[in-house]
Parts: sequence; structure tokens; C-alpha cells
Amino acid sequence: MPSYAYARFVTLPVSAPVVTPRHHKTLWWKEALIVLAFYSVYTLIRNQFGSALIKGKEIPLHAFENAMAVIRIERAMGLFHEETIQEWFLPYGWFMKAMNTYYGTAHFVVTLTVFVLLFKKRPDVFAQWRNTLAAMTALAIVGFMLFPLMPPRLLDKPCPPVNHGGACIEHELRNYNGADNFGFIDTIDVYGGPWDFSEGPAAAVSNQYAAMPSLHIGWATWCVFAMWPLAKRRWMRIGLFAYPATTLFCIVVTGNHFWIDGVGGIIVFVLGYGIGTQLHRWNHERLDQRMASHPSA
Repeated sequence: MPSYAYARFVTLPVSAPVVTPRHHKTLWWKEALIVLAFYSVYTLIRNQFGSALIKGKEIPLHAFENAMAVIRIERAMGLFHEETIQEWFLPYGWFMKAMNTYYGTAHFVVTLTVFVLLFKKRPDVFAQWRNTLAAMTALAIVGFMLFPLMPPRLLDKPCPPVNHGGACIEHELRNYNGADNFGFIDTIDVYGGPWDFSEGPAAAVSNQYAAMPSLHIGWATWCVFAMWPLAKRRWMRIGLFAYPATTLFCIVVTGNHFWIDGVGGIIVFVLGYGIGTQLHRWNHERLDQRMASHPSA
């Protein structure tokens, strides 16, 4: 079934104003094709810059040094606590496995569910939020290209060709706490999860240095604001904000991101919303002008 978006009314220049509604069809199969095409292009481009290109004895120095820069910033702010937070929960294996599962599934399932709900419940602004999602994802690709970032879980992993880690790279921050490592655990290796990034198909098609900005946080923030008008009750709104909060905790405790990556995710959401909204307005103005020029079309 098509969803209908009702644009603003157009007043034709006649003696008595005539208001004509413009009906714009949004076809589910067309939107599905757009999503599949865009995500395929996104995945292809994202994977051209990062861990999938590390082969043989090549060392991921750039991604490691960027991680050191992030740690310096967080330490200067007194907010580098990711390893401590992870350590608190490591004794609870069942919980860590649940967080790995959440990390690998909620990101896609929740976003797709919100996308469908927008199509059905908010057809008037569906295109605006679709454009926002596309714009912020495209901006994230730029971040992955310009700032490849080794996630905490790989800092103490062996260097290529094993696991794309940075353990072989000498650096003063490795001993900042009197230890010979950073103390992070790759929770997917230890506790398991939906897939393993260190080997197999997932390792071949993923970019493990695509950490800044965090699209887990960016997409979660998108879900909150896209669904806000539909959340009429307090518990619904609390649940909406609990989602990105839980996601932030998840990406930190699993060692997949620094918390500052989440800030990057929020930034690309804000920028993407501006771009998506402008595209939406431009398209409606274009269609309004066409309707005014050809009212019988």
C-alpha cells in the first residue's frame, strides 16, 4: 500500500482563491530499493578505507595514532574511564554476551523499525527523515576516511595480519598506568556475539577502524527525534531516550568505541538533519511550483 504525504496547499492566482491539495505518493517498494542501494554504496565506500585493506605485515599506524590522540583528549578532560567501566562488568559473562548481541543487532533492527513506522505514521515528514538518515550516514563516511580510528578493543590485539590490532606499536601511552597494555578486552572474542570481526566473512567486509563518528549513536539519536511526536506518554518518551543512553553504554563496555565517538555521532546527526531538512523543503517547493504551473498534472 502506498503512503501519502500531504504537502502545503497552493493558492492559484485567480479572482477567488482556489486551494488545491497536492498528493504525493510514497511507494514502499521504491523506498526499500532506495535504502538497499544507498546502504550497498555506503558499505562499499566505507570498506575502501580501513581494516580490510591491512594485509601482510602492514601496520595500522594511522588508526593507532588517532586512538592515542583521542585518549589524550579524554585524559586532559579527566574523562578517560572506558577501561574501568568495561572492567566492572567483565565478571558477568552472560551480560557481556548480551551487550555484544545488542551491539550487533539493535543498530539495524531498531533503525529499520523506526523507518517503517515513519513511513506508515508520519508520511508528511517521512522524506525529511529519510534524507536526514542518508545525509548523516554519508557524512560519517567522510569521518571514516579522514580519521580512521582503532577502537579500544583492538589496542592490545596483535598487529596485522592478526586482528588488525596495535600491540606491536610502541607508544608512551601504553604505560601511562604502569602497565604494559591498555587493559581492554575484545569482548566478542572472549564472550561471543552475532559475528566475529577477526576472521571469516565479517572481517572481510567490515571496516574495524570506522569508529569516528559512531553511527550507533548517530542512528539512535535519529530514532529518538524521528519518533518523538508519536510518543504521547511519558513512559514512551523515557523509553526513547533510554535507547541512545543504553547504546552509549554498550559501545563503551564492549570496547567498540570511545565515548567521544558518540559525540561525533551526535554531530553528524545535527548536520545531517540540517541537510535533510533543506533537501525536503527544496523538493516541496519544486513540486509546488510544478503544481502551480500545471494544475491539471
